[in-house]
Formats: sequence, structure tokens, C-alpha cells
Amino acid sequence: MHEESNLTILDGPLGTELAARGVSISGPAWSARALEEAPDIVSAIHSEYAAAGATVHTACTFRTRPESVGEKWRALAGLAVRLARDAVPGGHQVAGSVAPLADCYRPDLAPEPDVAREGHARLCAVLVEEGVDLLLCETFSNLREGLIAVECAVRTGVETWAAFTPGPEGKLATASDIGRAAAEAARLGARAVLVNCVAAAKALPYVEAVRGAVEARVGVYANAGAVSDGIGWGANQEGAKAYADYAKQWTRAGATIIGGCCGTGPAHIAALSRALR
Repeated sequence: MHEESNLTILDGPLGTELAARGVSISGPAWSARALEEAPDIVSAIHSEYAAAGATVHTACTFRTRPESVGEKWRALAGLAVRLARDAVPGGHQVAGSVAPLADCYRPDLAPEPDVAREGHARLCAVLVEEGVDLLLCETFSNLREGLIAVECAVRTGVETWAAFTPGPEGKLATASDIGRAAAEAARLGARAVLVNCVAAAKALPYVEAVRGAVEARVGVYANAGAVSDGIGWGANQEGAKAYADYAKQWTRAGATIIGGCCGTGPAHIAALSRALR
């Protein structure tokens, strides 16, 4: 954290970086496959984000659930936290990712509240046992499920952040929807509310809606948009600079927690770290 500006730089995505480096993320396990098949690459990505300027690092627990990886889910969740912790400098924070039980972009597939509550409470408890610094309830397009996850996370006593997504194209929730969810998340005890995995070019109205709804800290980690946007997915340094320019807009709108989502990478985190310091 840059204390002089109260700015926190998050890392970027693991999933798309793993894929870019030739690691398979197919099947229900998605990025969790890499915990067994390529743990050294997971560690390297965490280290590169730290070198780029990130001070909060999300462990690879997005899919460490029984539904995705079976009975080994606890062991994989613990491994993910250890890999992150060992790869970054002391004093940096490790966040445990708590994601939707079904599909991020299919809010209609979200489970009933009792099922969601059981699943999220179970993962939150294990992540806290493994020593995460905070719980990041992220990429929820079903806002009801997201709020259940926040409730479960807050009950552990560990600092909780909530991150809602309107989807890459902004079609799964309106800015007003996200603002209302943000207000409820803050009421439940979330210390920060973020917008994630919407195209960088479309993120600003959602950031503004959250800022207008909460007294908590506000953040954003957007995706790179379409390949044709030239921002990410292997784009050159000009793409990273373009992402940093969007980040300047978000900070002017009140965001103090900034990172990257799908299609961005260490170059984008380095660019926005330089631009925002």
C-alpha cells in the first residue's frame, strides 16, 4: 500500500496468465489444475505481480471446491495460499478467492441460498485456517449469492472485500444493481467493494455507482475487453499504458484499490503502478 495516497495495487489474473504460459485450465477445476500440474508457474506469476508493484495477491482458490476438484479441495486450497505467501515479500497481503459456486457469467445457475451459504462458509473457514490476510468474494454476477458469500466471510472475523461483476460486456447487471449490492455488502461488513471482470472501457459507470453507494473503500480490477481493443491478451506496452489511462479515470472517480482481471498481466500492473504513484 502506498500510504501517501491510500492507494492499494492488486495483482492481475492467474487463469489467463497460466493459459498464456501453456498451462491447461480446462475442465471444472480451471486454474486449480495448475496447483498440481504447474505449481512453479503459479509461484512465478505471483512473484512477477509483486515485482510489478502489487501488494495484495489473490491465491489460486477460485475453484478449490468439492464441486470442481473433489475430495482434495482442502489440500489444494492450502497449497494455493502457501504458494502465494512464499512467492511474495513479507508485508504483502494474501487474499483468499471466494467465487461463485457455479458459473460467473450465468447468474441463473446460482444455487439456492442454503446451498450457497454452506458452500461459501466451508471455503471461507478453510482459507482462514490457512492464514489468509483477507477474503475476496469475487466475480459475482448473481448479486444475491455474492452477498451470501460476503456474509459468510465477514462472520470469520477476517477482513472481507466484495467484488461484483456486470459481465465482460456489462449485460448481467446495471450500474444501479451493482450500487445497491455494494451498499448491502458494506452494511454486512465488507471493508471494500470492488467491480471486476468488466471491460476496462466499460468500467467507469460501475465504479461511480459503487462510490456513490458506500463509505467503504472502492476498487476495480477490469478485464482487457476484446482482443480488438488492443489492451491485453498479449498486447504490447501500448496496451498496458491504455489500461493505466483507464485506471486514472477510476481513481479520479474515487477508487483506491486497483488491479487487473482477465487478459491483463504483469505489464499492466507495472504500468498502472507507475502511473498512479
